[in-house]
Amino acid sequence: MLEGVYWKALCMNSTERPAPQKPDKFEGFYADLLDGYDEELELEFEDRETDPATGAPLPMTAERREQRRSYFKNLFSLQRELVKLQDWVVHAGLKVVVLFEGRDAAGKGGAIKRITQRLNPRICRVAALPAPNSRERTQWYFQRYAQHLPAAGEMVLFDRSWYNRAGVERVMGFCTDAELDEFFRSVPEFEKMLVRSGITLIKYWFSISDEEQNSRFLGRIHDPLKQWKLSPMDLESRRRWEEYTKAKEVMLERTHIPEAPWWVVQAVDKKRARLNCIHHLLQQIPYQEIERPVITLPERQRHDDYTRHPVPASMFVPEVY
Repeated sequence: MLEGVYWKALCMNSTERPAPQKPDKFEGFYADLLDGYDEELELEFEDRETDPATGAPLPMTAERREQRRSYFKNLFSLQRELVKLQDWVVHAGLKVVVLFEGRDAAGKGGAIKRITQRLNPRICRVAALPAPNSRERTQWYFQRYAQHLPAAGEMVLFDRSWYNRAGVERVMGFCTDAELDEFFRSVPEFEKMLVRSGITLIKYWFSISDEEQNSRFLGRIHDPLKQWKLSPMDLESRRRWEEYTKAKEVMLERTHIPEAPWWVVQAVDKKRARLNCIHHLLQQIPYQEIERPVITLPERQRHDDYTRHPVPASMFVPEVY
């Protein structure tokens, strides 16, 4: 029932949504529910489609409105299943690692946000490692990634991973030919070892076209809320599109192994990509719904000798809004 309430409200603009007409005892509950809608609307604003030339939002046509309805309906249904998967991971003591790779602006981060959005961050966490520091560059290559691997009952999503060596490091000249050759020799054995240790390893490559990456980069240039996403490395990657393509082809060929195969997500349409990726992820791990015990809130204890002390007005955050 709530799933239907969710997506219907989300398909409206914030100014169109009526106040919930529910009995008083549900007022706080539905207020929280609407707050959840707004969280998704904030992400939608971040992903809004804009005219690359001007940065202005594109108009909401009837067709796009219907597509939006369908997207939210399916997204909430899949997120409900992700919660069930999370419960099963904890119950069964599973260790799950999901790698997200792809070109800059391919949509990896958006997919990760929708996967983790309704999950417990203590169970499902994201590892997005920065460039290695001077000490890490002297370590075994996989060492800084290994420390983020899950324990039993945990899922870790890598927003880029050890495959940096086969992509950006190779193209930008941050590793030697000898280091690259050693990586390709080692990574299949490393991943086989992870799988033998009981880790479920799933690898996704988000694939976009030359034209789509160009459009998304232009959108970032014109959108002040997205300009932080553009780095000099991103701009250089745009210039070296063909070199990245060659590196990707070699990477997929040499590291697509039965124990940890690659799965390619068609990501030109970012919303379809998210739904397809989540749906596929759910198929990779057999899970069952865990029955939750009925919870009854206990009565609050009250004591006659308790007096609440007032908080000084100077400590409150000013209510500007």
